[in-house]
Amino acid sequence: MMNNIKKILLFVLIVTSVNLFSQTKTDALKDAKITSNATLESDYETVLKHTLPSVLDMMGGKDAALKVIESTFEGMKAQGFKFEKADINSVSEIVKEQGQFRCVVEGYNQMVMSGQRISSKSYLLGIYNEVDKYWWFIEAKQLKNEALTNQILPNFETALNIPDDDLKMESIED
Repeated sequence: MMNNIKKILLFVLIVTSVNLFSQTKTDALKDAKITSNATLESDYETVLKHTLPSVLDMMGGKDAALKVIESTFEGMKAQGFKFEKADINSVSEIVKEQGQFRCVVEGYNQMVMSGQRISSKSYLLGIYNEVDKYWWFIEAKQLKNEALTNQILPNFETALNIPDDDLKMESIED
């Protein structure tokens, strides 16, 4: 009888932890899509909500970051820049490292600028905000800059596989 209770408790524990991880992975995908759509719609407040706070701090805080993003995109639009697509393709398994839940998000962006169509498969590192219950993201390619990484994620180590971005450019024929 006691063995059956232990087996049931173990089963409940396993199912609960698997459900927690699958829910968290689902949330990571949902939050990445929200952020991607916000980029397409120039909703920079939402983009900043899902930006790693240490990145915002490095930019001088949320208000300063918002001004930088708005002016950068306005300047790019004035030069003919246009987002055509911003899709989220997949989310890796969730791992717990250095006290954080983390994942890698694969995205696809397609843009037009200066007679060129630019398409890129790129990656985000997702870090779960356990206090507010949503995901923060940072461009994974930024983590290849050791000095920058030490500023925003001191002592960062990960077992996650973070592929390199894949960028393609093609001339647009009139």
